[in-house]
Amino acid sequence: MTSPLPAIDARNLTLSLGQGDSAVEVLRGIDLTVPQGQTLALLGPSGSGKSSLMAVLSGLERAGGGTLVVAGEDFAALDEDALAAARRGRIGVVLQAFHLLPTMTAIENVITPLELAGLADARQRAEAELAAVGLAHRLNHYPAQLSGGEQQRVAIARALAARPALVFADEPTGNLDAATGVTIMDLLFARRAETGATLIIITHDPALAERCERVVTLADGRIASDSAAR
Repeated sequence: MTSPLPAIDARNLTLSLGQGDSAVEVLRGIDLTVPQGQTLALLGPSGSGKSSLMAVLSGLERAGGGTLVVAGEDFAALDEDALAAARRGRIGVVLQAFHLLPTMTAIENVITPLELAGLADARQRAEAELAAVGLAHRLNHYPAQLSGGEQQRVAIARALAARPALVFADEPTGNLDAATGVTIMDLLFARRAETGATLIIITHDPALAERCERVVTLADGRIASDSAAR
């Protein structure tokens, strides 16, 4: 019986920002294989390269060099338009600043990417996902009418509604108070378990990282350590 393809298979990934003499290496030969369904934390201080690595692994940024296969797609061979198409439905992203569209209601924020992915039952999926994150009563509220915790719940619903194989969460509690942050992470881990997605959390918080099955620590654009957190 053949083993399933990994969610991520990265080899010798590099990334530089800037040009010529002012170029700065932010990723310096990253090798990383992530099995399907794993929860993994990318841990490190600001400037360690963790957010740049997330951007490359999620297809938001093209690597300068190396090979990268994500959810069965050769990301290294794709141009920007093809990367955008490959991300759609395969990858969900939850960001620190929520990034909800302010002129759209909660349900419209969740429906829009589903419609872009060509799903016929977008409204039903969006309603079900918002109910699953405890916001069935807030479908028609705009982001400005929601608390920070509620906005992040909408962002989680948006990221998971298309049932992506892979979900990235970049400092998902960074704009929340401690108690709300714990609640949001409990919710994110619960929804991940229910959907079976691979979850990668980018954080500077060791306590949050230790909730994952695996912790990869970055320093100066390289993997400094890679060990199971439990």
